Amino acid sequence: MSAPDPVVNPQKGRSGFTRVFHATLISLNGLRAGWGEPAFRQEAIAAIVLVPFAFWLGRSWVETALLAGSVLLVMIVELLNTAVEAAIDRIGPEWHDLSKRAKDMGSAAVLLALVLSGGIWLTALWQRFVT
Repeated sequence: MSAPDPVVNPQKGRSGFTRVFHATLISLNGLRAGWGEPAFRQEAIAAIVLVPFAFWLGRSWVETALLAGSVLLVMIVELLNTAVEAAIDRIGPEWHDLSKRAKDMGSAAVLLALVLSGGIWLTALWQRFVT
């Protein structure tokens, strides 16, 4: 197997700490790009409030991890949905049934992540204040 062509993708030619450093910079660029999307921005602002609140609401480390993790999961799925939409839009602006399916499924994934997170939070709130 031949080595990856560094001209095509310079990241593939890196190793060790240099690769980790550059991968971190690329990830931060992705977060900056996500911040440009209103839905991600709203979810990030909600996370700034909800993740610290999870440490108060959770009665054990497992509950805290579920509460905080569910919020971060929504953000992860939103970033992946935005990536799918950007890739589809890069292909072309014309309408195509497969493009619509891909975008609809990405949106459905975000919806399911929101429902999961909402269910976890409502259950934790119920446990804390009603029982």
